Amino acid sequence: MTQAPDSPLERQVLVDVEPAFRDDESSRDESRYVFSYTVTIHNHSRRSVQLLARHWRITQGSGKVQEVRGKGVVGQQPLIGPGQTFRYTSRAILDGPVGVMEGAYTCVDTASQRPFEVAIAPFRLAGPNQVH
Repeated sequence: MTQAPDSPLERQVLVDVEPAFRDDESSRDESRYVFSYTVTIHNHSRRSVQLLARHWRITQGSGKVQEVRGKGVVGQQPLIGPGQTFRYTSRAILDGPVGVMEGAYTCVDTASQRPFEVAIAPFRLAGPNQVH
């Protein structure tokens, strides 16, 4: 979905997330459920943007909430040019088979040095055979 060129950068930088359960790294006996998630950041604007920081809110099925903040993603603060994408894969470890992640990236318009936030819509983490 491409936004109009005059809309704010917040609406021109879009995030897609594809979560996956990692059965090979999980242990039900230890209440350790590992999920990978692949994030694709699409810059539909005419400006270069740089991702500076991340903020995740992870809500586990038990109701436990974890906040994760840090610089960049996977050790990088990527520069994403006009019309480009950046993709990375990371993981989350939960104490149960279901959860929800959501958050935001702090980015900067490299031309104006104006910071802005890009929302990451909630997405579900669910192990096999989970219906919640």
